[in-house]
Amino acid sequence: MISISLNNEPKQIAENTLLSDALMQWGFGETKIAVAINGEFVPRSTYNERQLCNRDQVDIVKPVGGG
Repeated sequence: MISISLNNEPKQIAENTLLSDALMQWGFGETKIAVAINGEFVPRSTYNERQLCNRDQVDIVKPVGGG
């Protein structure tokens, strides 16, 4: 297990977890979101390639509609 921060909340996940798999576990599967890891935006096209590492800071933001 590794430790990460998800929106400033500590989480434990399995080593070698891909971002796409973590998002599914956390309930963000098909949700329109933006993800940053350690302050860097992660393109949606790389979610299946991006492996989470110990002490990563993951920030997830849902777009807000307005008008």
